[in-house]
Amino acid sequence: MISRRHFLKIGGLTASLSGFASDLFSQSNSALPQAALENLVAGVKPLGPEDYDARLERARALMADHKIDGLFLPGGTDLAYFTTVSWGTSERTFGALLNRKGGTVWVCPAFEKERAKELIPEGQEIRIWEEHESPFKLIGGIMSDLGVRSGRLGIGPSTAAFIFYGIRQDAPSLDLVHGAAVTESCRGTKTAKEIASMDLANKITKLAYREGFKSIREGMTPRDLSSAIGAAHQKLGASGSGGPQFGSSTAFPHGSRAPRTLKPGDVIMVDGGCRVQGYSSDVTRTIVFGKPSDKMAKVWDIVRKAQAAALKTARPGATCESVDAAARKVVEDAGYGPGYKYFAHRVGHGIGMDGHEYPYLVKGNMLKLEPGMTFSNEPGIYIYGEFGIRTEDCMVVTGDGARHLGGMEAVSIEQPFS
Repeated sequence: MISRRHFLKIGGLTASLSGFASDLFSQSNSALPQAALENLVAGVKPLGPEDYDARLERARALMADHKIDGLFLPGGTDLAYFTTVSWGTSERTFGALLNRKGGTVWVCPAFEKERAKELIPEGQEIRIWEEHESPFKLIGGIMSDLGVRSGRLGIGPSTAAFIFYGIRQDAPSLDLVHGAAVTESCRGTKTAKEIASMDLANKITKLAYREGFKSIREGMTPRDLSSAIGAAHQKLGASGSGGPQFGSSTAFPHGSRAPRTLKPGDVIMVDGGCRVQGYSSDVTRTIVFGKPSDKMAKVWDIVRKAQAAALKTARPGATCESVDAAARKVVEDAGYGPGYKYFAHRVGHGIGMDGHEYPYLVKGNMLKLEPGMTFSNEPGIYIYGEFGIRTEDCMVVTGDGARHLGGMEAVSIEQPFS
C-alpha cells in the first residue's frame, strides 16, 4: 500500500561520479539550481454527482446480473467510491445499504446521526439504532421493507467479521453472499476522469523524486531523503511520500529496519506515492550513489527489460497471469530464478483509490484484462547481503495495449527518468 512505499529537469539524473552527477552529489544543497515547483493539482475538476450516479447505476445492473437484492457497505473505500461518504471503522456498525428498488438506505448509530447528516446526500434515508439495540436486526428490517425479507444480501469485501456474523444471527432469513462481484467489477476498471487523476498523481510523484534526489549526500539517512521527497510533493500540490532504502537494505522488498547512512557505492531504492482526487500513484526508482558496479548495472537492465515485457504483454484479452509470466521469464532467462528465488513477488497489483486493490498480476489469475484496468508494473531482483533493484511505474490497459502513467520512464541506472 501507499503507506509503505523524487529529479532534475535535465535529460535525467546521472548517478555516476562523472560529469554532471559528480557535481550534483558533491555540491551543497544551497549551491544547486532550484527548479520552480508549482501546484499541479490546482484547478483539477473533482468527481461530480453524475459520476456517482453512473457508479450506482452500474452497481445496480451488476446486482441484477448476480441476483443480489441489497449490498451492505461499511466504512472504508468501497463506501466512499459509491456514496462520497468517508467514514472510519469501529465496533459500532455504520454503513450504506445499496439496493435495486430505491435510494440508498443508511444504518447509523443514533448519537452519530447529526454528524452523518453532514456527509450523506440530502434526501437519503438514515435509520438509527440506539446503543442497546442491534444494528443487524435493523439491516434485516430494511431488507424486509424493501420486500426482500429472505433475499440475497451482498456483503462488501472489507466488512468486519462481527458484522457478517451479527447479520447472520439477527437476520437469519437473509442469504448472505460475497459482494465483490459488484464492488470489484465496478472499481476494477477506471473512467477517463479517474485515469487522468492517476496520470497526474504518478507525474507528481516522479517530479517529487527528481526534486528530492537533489538532496542526496554522503551521510544522509533514509528519513532525510524521505523528508525532501515529501516536501516536494507538498509544493506540487499533493500529500505524498517516498520510502528510501540504502545499501544492502534494498534487498528487502519492503525495506529493512536496520539503521543506515548513505555512503559511496550504495544502491538507493525509493518507493512511494501520493493521491490526486483520491486516486493513487505508486513509483519505485533505483539508482546508485557513486559509480554502479557492473553487477548492479546488469541487474538493473534485466529488471527494466522485465518491466518492458510486462507492459508489452498487457492488453485487452490477456490474462493477469500472462503479464507476470512475461516479466518473470526475462528474469529467469537471465539466471535469476527459478520462480520467486530472486524475483520474490508478483509483478503487479491493481491500484486506484487504494494503493493495492483488485485485480492482481500473479500466477494463477486467469482474469482477462479490460481497457481501463490499472496496475503497478514492478519487477525486482533482490540479492540478500548485497542489494536489490526494482523499477516501478503504474500502467493502464488501453484499447490495444497498455501505457505507463505519468510518463518519465526509467532509462538506465544512471538516468531514472526519461
